[in-house]
Amino acid sequence: MKTLKLLAVLLSYPSEELVAALPEIAQRLTAESALRGPTQDALAGLLAELKREDLLDLQERYVAQFDAGRSTSLHLFEHVHGDSRDRGQAMVDLNAMYARSGYVLTVNELPDYLPAVLEYLASRPVEEVHELIEDCAHILRAIGERLSGGGSPYAAIFAALLDLHGAAPLAAPKKTAKPQAAQSLDDEWDETPVEFGPNAAAHGAQQSRPQFIRFVPKNP
Repeated sequence: MKTLKLLAVLLSYPSEELVAALPEIAQRLTAESALRGPTQDALAGLLAELKREDLLDLQERYVAQFDAGRSTSLHLFEHVHGDSRDRGQAMVDLNAMYARSGYVLTVNELPDYLPAVLEYLASRPVEEVHELIEDCAHILRAIGERLSGGGSPYAAIFAALLDLHGAAPLAAPKKTAKPQAAQSLDDEWDETPVEFGPNAAAHGAQQSRPQFIRFVPKNP
């Protein structure tokens, strides 16, 4: 699962350290057999842009893509709890899960920040990784397809996560006659509250395996 660590780095706020590490990241990602050919090509495009563009431009674009609205937020609980009080308790519980595994967040980093989650998963057994990715795959897909539809090279990271999980690839961007206003994920997904740890069993979750983060999509 070392590839998850590389994807976490790529999805983090652009920095000089990230740019300097791009050649090594490219080499390691190319060797990842679980990534489909189109995903490898998309990742190569992202790496090329990160290497080519001015750092300040990259940082400004990153903020515009991931911090301007909830639909592409990298904070997973945004897509489940929004600004409700439940999000605070979910943060506490997720921090407790990290602590039990000896994983320590950097200063001022929220536990539901996707790069942090991926870094944590990079140190966990494969079964646990697939369990968590399965629970939030629909959110990863929705973010990835929104980014792809907007022409963002960061969509490649979400395509890679789905590849590693063995899921279907991102859908091709829809061709529309004119741009449409972005719709919040709150309008697309009617989520039940996040459940993990001992509380999951109390709400009828399966008890045959450890529970981490539960994201349940709207019924068709």
